Amino acid sequence: MQIIKPHTVLEEKLWKKGFINVVGIDEAGKGPWAGPVTAGAVLIHSKKQVVKTVRDSKLMTKLQREKAFEKIIKKSSGFGIGIVSEQEIDKIGIQKAVKKAMLIALKNLKLKFKIKISYLLVDGSKTIPLRKKNAKRILRGGLYHYSISAASVLAKVTRDELMKKMSKQYPNYGFERHVGYGTKLHMEKLKTHGFSPIHRKSFAPIKNMLNV
Repeated sequence: MQIIKPHTVLEEKLWKKGFINVVGIDEAGKGPWAGPVTAGAVLIHSKKQVVKTVRDSKLMTKLQREKAFEKIIKKSSGFGIGIVSEQEIDKIGIQKAVKKAMLIALKNLKLKFKIKISYLLVDGSKTIPLRKKNAKRILRGGLYHYSISAASVLAKVTRDELMKKMSKQYPNYGFERHVGYGTKLHMEKLKTHGFSPIHRKSFAPIKNMLNV
C-alpha cells in the first residue's frame, strides 16, 4: 500500500500570491457516540517547518501522533486548538459544533501568536464555511496538504487525551480504548451500564435508548 505524504505545494502557491499566513484546519471526533469534538489549526511559513513524520492522523499510530504533536507545536509559526463539549454538540448539532471548534482554534492561534490569518485551508468539502473569502474547503485535505495534516494531529491527540481522562472518571465504558467511537465493545458497555454523562444524547444508539 502506497503511503501518501502531505506536501506544501498549495501553501507555497498561496505564499507567492501574497497570502503570508496560510492556516490549515481539521477536526477530530465528528462521529463518536461520546465525548467532545476538537479542532486543530496550524500555521507555517516555510518547508523547513514541516515535521516529516506527519500524515493524516488516521494513517498514524498513537505513538507517532504523540511524537509528532510535540514537534508540530515547536516547529510551527503558530497553532491553536478548539474543543466543543458533548453537551454543546447535543444542543447545536455536530456540524455547527465542528465549525465552532474550528473557530475557537483559529481564535486561540490569533490571540497567542498575534497574527492576522490571510487564508484558510479547511479539511472536508462539506464543512460549514468559516468565512466567505480567502478560504478553501478540501475533500480529504488531510491526506495531501501539510498544514491540514498537522492540524489533524493536534486535534486527534488532544481528543484522545481528553477521552483518556474521561475513562478514569467513567471507568465502565472503556473510553481509553475506543475513545467514544461506535465499537462492539462500546455497545456492550452501553447495554450493561447505560449511558454516561459524556455520551451524546442526540446520537444513536444513545438517542434510541432515551426513546425506549
